[in-house]
Amino acid sequence: MPASGLPHDWPPAASWEMLRLRARLLQQVRAFFDARGFLEVETPLLSAEVAIDRHLDPFEVRPVRGGHPAGERLWLQTSPEFHMKRLMAAGGEAIFQIAHVFRQAEYGALHNPEFTMVEWYRRGDGLPQAMDLTDELCQTILGTAPAVRRSYAEAWQAAVGLDLHQADAADLAACARAHGISVGPEFEAADRDTWLHLLFAELVQPALAAAAPDRAAAVIVSHFPASQAALAEVAGEPPVAERFELFVNGIELANGYNELRSAAVLRQRNQQQNDHRHAAGKPRLPDPPWLLAAMEAGLPPCAGVALGFDRLVMLAAGASSLAEVLAFPAPRS
Repeated sequence: MPASGLPHDWPPAASWEMLRLRARLLQQVRAFFDARGFLEVETPLLSAEVAIDRHLDPFEVRPVRGGHPAGERLWLQTSPEFHMKRLMAAGGEAIFQIAHVFRQAEYGALHNPEFTMVEWYRRGDGLPQAMDLTDELCQTILGTAPAVRRSYAEAWQAAVGLDLHQADAADLAACARAHGISVGPEFEAADRDTWLHLLFAELVQPALAAAAPDRAAAVIVSHFPASQAALAEVAGEPPVAERFELFVNGIELANGYNELRSAAVLRQRNQQQNDHRHAAGKPRLPDPPWLLAAMEAGLPPCAGVALGFDRLVMLAAGASSLAEVLAFPAPRS
């Protein structure tokens, strides 16, 4: 710190060249959706509702006064999903948003606790249409070749060589040891999903870039395990989640769902996620009454996709971390 006692890292972390690139990419994303008839919307960053997920920890805010009752728990949104689904249930056809979202305990080369998300929904789309549109966006903005497409089971078999549907937590733990993957004591009582996430990140994800030899390596992995459905529909035998993720050069860039439409099923999944949170020592989160009411009123068949815009900029610039493409990343925000 200089003699004045003031911090020396006050300038932006990103260069002006990077900030100009970021601005151009924002314009290109907006032009992409505008050309396809999407309406840009804005929804609250602060809400009494929040996504319930065992892995996502929202920032809590307690207002003193204002439109909400004093002391009521509010949340900075981890995604604009709930409000956008309410718009779809109220007659939306094709909508998109470029929003700041917030997640606790996320910082590193590919994470920042506040980041920019591009999210969109289109009535009548299913998983194939959502994958096509996401692939088209990636080709338009990043200049990638058409994405190589793999089911989760195919990608898993190629990288891990273990029967996905038969393996239990003990089998997955043994597989991790066989591949020399070291884990902390928190994995002693890890469930099957925790091991699946670990092995996917350590073995499958690094292999995805090699699956797409042309230009930037874009791969779409679809039909995830049913236990990882989140807010996606589950179908098929064996049942799988109608969900996909887009990876570019092995980096997860987008996550899309054939959207769950049953309020009853959402209540069940929320209970399961809260049980997982409680078991991990995390607070339970409240059910979202407005979203549930919208779903009961009738969420139309639709697909939704969320894309990390900061990662998109990072890939377009050939940068190695988000800190290079953000004006003020967390350590200097």
